Amino acid sequence: MRRLALLAAVSLVPNLGRADRKEAGSLVMDGIPGVPPEIAERLEQYQNTRAASLLDWDPAGKGILISTRFADVPQVHLVAAPGAARQQLTFFKEPITEAAFDPARAEGFYFRMDAGGGEFFQYYWYDLAAGRRLLVTDGKARSQGLLVGNAGGRFAFTSTLRDGKDFDLYIGKGPEARPALRKELAGDWIPLDWSPDDGKLLIKNDISINESHIHIVDAETGDSHEIAAPAEGKKVAVSVARFGPGGRGVFFTTDEDSELARLAYLDLATGKRQILSPEGTAGVERLEISRDRRWLAYTLNQDGKSALFVAGTAEPSQATQVAIPSGVVTGLAFDRQSRRLGLALNSSAAPADVYVFDLAQRSVERWTSSEVGGLPRSRFVEPSLVQYPTFDARRISAWLYKPRATGKKLPVVISIHGGPESQERPIFNPLYQYWVNELGAAVVAPNVRGSSGYGKSYLLLDNGFKREDSIKDIGALLDWIAKQPDLDPKRVAVYGGSYGGFMVLASLYSYPERIRCGVDVVGISNMLTFLEHTEAYRRDLRRVEYGDEREPKMREFLERIAPTTNAAKIKSPLFVVQGANDPRVPASEAEAIVKIVRGNGGKVWFLVAKDEGHGFQKKSNKDYYQAAVTLFFDEYLLK
Repeated sequence: MRRLALLAAVSLVPNLGRADRKEAGSLVMDGIPGVPPEIAERLEQYQNTRAASLLDWDPAGKGILISTRFADVPQVHLVAAPGAARQQLTFFKEPITEAAFDPARAEGFYFRMDAGGGEFFQYYWYDLAAGRRLLVTDGKARSQGLLVGNAGGRFAFTSTLRDGKDFDLYIGKGPEARPALRKELAGDWIPLDWSPDDGKLLIKNDISINESHIHIVDAETGDSHEIAAPAEGKKVAVSVARFGPGGRGVFFTTDEDSELARLAYLDLATGKRQILSPEGTAGVERLEISRDRRWLAYTLNQDGKSALFVAGTAEPSQATQVAIPSGVVTGLAFDRQSRRLGLALNSSAAPADVYVFDLAQRSVERWTSSEVGGLPRSRFVEPSLVQYPTFDARRISAWLYKPRATGKKLPVVISIHGGPESQERPIFNPLYQYWVNELGAAVVAPNVRGSSGYGKSYLLLDNGFKREDSIKDIGALLDWIAKQPDLDPKRVAVYGGSYGGFMVLASLYSYPERIRCGVDVVGISNMLTFLEHTEAYRRDLRRVEYGDEREPKMREFLERIAPTTNAAKIKSPLFVVQGANDPRVPASEAEAIVKIVRGNGGKVWFLVAKDEGHGFQKKSNKDYYQAAVTLFFDEYLLK
C-alpha cells in the first residue's frame, strides 16, 4: 500500500503549476526542453553497449546461465560453450540479475524479480518445458539470498514477511510447496552457504559495513549459534563465509586485527583460527569454494582492480595467482563438477564478460563477447589513478578520464559514487566514455572519505557528525582541478546518485561560485527526512552510517547540513532525476529540493520515471535520461 500511495503522490510532483510539464510513457518531464534528435543520435551507439554477468552453471554440464540485455532490460540467457550464441530464456518487462539451477530438477531454474524498481523482490521457478513461471515466495515482502542445496530439492532465503523490517530464515522444498519459516531473526540476514550434507546453513547478520556476524543454523530445527565471534568490544566485518571439506570448518573473510579483510579458516571442533592471507595493501573481496570442497578461489582488491587466486583447500595458504585480463571481477562460481571456475570480468575499456578458468589445464577462456554498439574498442579511454591532498593532509584517490588529444582546457565532470560505503573502480561506464569522447570533457571520479577499499578506519571518517568532512574533500578536489594545466576550473559540473546525489547537492551549496551545474540522481536532500521515510528494513543500517535521527543533537546536526536547509545557497542550474518507486531514497526527497530551489528562483530540470526505483533500469527510460543530461551539460557546462 505504501508503494501505491507514493506513486500516486509522486505522479503529481512535477506539476507544481508549470506549463512546461510533459509526459511520455512512464516519464514525467518538468522544466526540461525538448531534446534535439542529434543528441540522441550521438548517444545511440554508447547506449547500445551490452554486458554479461555470471549467474550459474548448468548442473548437467550444458553451459552457463548469464544475465544480459537484448531488449529493454537484462534477462536470463544460456550459453552452451565458449563463444556460443546467447539463448534467451526469459522475456519479462522487469530486469533479472539473479538465477540458480536446482540439480535435482533439470527442467528449470529459480530467479529473482521485482516490479517497477520497488525492490520488493520475489523468487520464481521458471519451468523450461512449459515456458511458464511459478511464484515461490509470498508476493508481498522483500526476499533475498536464495541458495539451492548441494543435492538440490530444497533452498533457503530470508524475507521480511513477518513484520516488514526483519529478515527471517525460510526453507523451501521445491517450487510447488510453500516455504516454511525456519527461524525468526532480528535485523538484516542473508544465507551464505549450505554445509556439504545440506544439514546446516551459514547465515550472515549485517549491522553495518564495519560490523557483521556469522551464525550456523540447523536446517531442520532452526537451532543456531555464532561462530568466529570477535573479542568483546570489537566490531569486525565478515563479508563472505563458506564451509570447508566435510563441513568441519569454515573459510571466511575478516578484518579483525587488520585494516583490510583477510582470508581465514575456523576449525569448528577446536575453535582454532588460522589467517591464510597476510596483512597488506589489498583486501580480500570475493570468496568461493568448489562443490567437492577441494578448491577455493578468492580475489584481492588491488588499487581498485582485481587479482584472482586459486588454492587447494588442503593447503589454502599456498594460493597461486591466475593470469586474467586487467579489470574487476564481479562474480565467481565453480561448476558442479568442480573442474572449472567461472568469473565475470569488467574493465574500464570493455563491458563485463564471462571467462572460465580450467583447474586442470590452468587456462582461461572467454565465453562471451558483449557488443559495444559498433564502436571501435580502441576508442574507449582508460583512466589514470591520481591522488590529491585534502584539508587534513590525507590524500584522496580518484580516477581521471581524459580525451586522448586536446589543445584546450577541458570542462570537468566530477562523478561522486553512492553508498557512501562503495568504491569508484575502473569498470566500463558508457556514459563516461561518451562524455570524454563526444563532449570532450574530463571525468574525475573520487573516492572521498567513507569509501570502501582503503581500510576500515577510512570507512568511518565520514560517519555521523563527520559528514561535512567528505564535502570538504570535494572542495579540495576543486582546488586540485584549478592547478591542473589542462582542466578548466571555470567549467565544472558535479554528478552523482543516491548518497552521491546528496554530495552533489551539498557541493552546490558549499561551493556555489565554483560549480557550473549539478545532476542529482535519486539523491538524499535531507538525511533527517530520509531516515524517517526510507523502508523499515534499511533504517537501522543507515543510522549507523548517517547518525540516529532520534537523538536530539544528531537531529539538529542533520537538519543543519541538509541541502533543503541550505538551498538558498544553490545558485547553479540543477537537474534532479528520480524513480517514483524508490524504496531507499523516497521520491519525497527529490520533490522537496525541487520545490525549495525553484521557490528561491533557481533553475531546476526535473525528471520522474513512474516505473523505476533507485536508479533507472529500463533502457528506454535510461536513454532519454542520458540524452537529457547531455542537453543539460551542453547548456550549462560546455559553453
